[in-house]
Amino acid sequence: MLPFIRQGVHTFRQQNILQCRCVSHLAVSEYVPACAPVDRQQVELLQDFVSCSQRLFVMTGAGISTESGIPDYRSEGVGLYSRTERRPIEHAEFVRSEAARRRYWARNFVGWLQFSSHQPNKAHIALSNWERAGKLHWLVTQNVDALHTKAGQQRLSELHGCTHRVICLSCKTVVKRSELQERFMVLNPSWNEESHGVAPDGDVFLTDEQVANFNVPACESCGGVLKPQVTFFGDTVSQELVFSLYDYLSQSDAMLVIGSSLQVYSGYRFALKAKEKHIPIAILNIGPTRADHLASVKVSSRCGDVLPHILAQE
Repeated sequence: MLPFIRQGVHTFRQQNILQCRCVSHLAVSEYVPACAPVDRQQVELLQDFVSCSQRLFVMTGAGISTESGIPDYRSEGVGLYSRTERRPIEHAEFVRSEAARRRYWARNFVGWLQFSSHQPNKAHIALSNWERAGKLHWLVTQNVDALHTKAGQQRLSELHGCTHRVICLSCKTVVKRSELQERFMVLNPSWNEESHGVAPDGDVFLTDEQVANFNVPACESCGGVLKPQVTFFGDTVSQELVFSLYDYLSQSDAMLVIGSSLQVYSGYRFALKAKEKHIPIAILNIGPTRADHLASVKVSSRCGDVLPHILAQE
């Protein structure tokens, strides 16, 4: 924390940290959808699937991070769409509207300490171990929470970007989100609003009245508009990234989908590409997915209840 920030902000920060601890304590039961006990036969099939692969391509979604206390959007009963009518910001609205950007950044500012404090769970750690063991060829995640990076994953692509980075829309300068937090506190030394709930991208819920006086910094290099380096709804993933991931998939001999319903085409396209190339697919996810008909193995269990035991059985 910068030394000249006033005591009021310090108090706000401490309160936010305490709130984070309370939310995290209830995280798993609150955000992971209900599921049947682990089916040993299903797990054995997944074990055989992974064991037969020498160059495994893995895709992860929000379902792997719910066990770290980060809610997803679509899970039945516990996903954000089930619990609230709030929807994430659209790319066009963020770019077009200064008021929308102020609202987004105010909410993100309040939620950042909680969101950035989340840690990888045993499923993330298991996949990092698979990489070190030479089993995992490449991992692509649809998540923006940086938990795979925190777990030590290196053969990694973030399909939708990462909230821990911020980009200028004009000069394309990229800075750490943690550095921007300090600038927010300098510009809003006495701003202290209480939030209600947190979203998968770190957004929280505040009213328009609460955010009306929030000040948003500009790019320090050119004065341009700052945006999280993530793909908002309504935006598209770069074709260069997609084609590079197709290359990694082509180099692989199997695909494993973890914690994703694949309802968004940006992820589903990789299952279609795997099928086109006759690459076998397995899925570990609570509930149905868009690619169930493409998979030779489907396991409906918590990621953390299954992944740590797969390679351990070899």
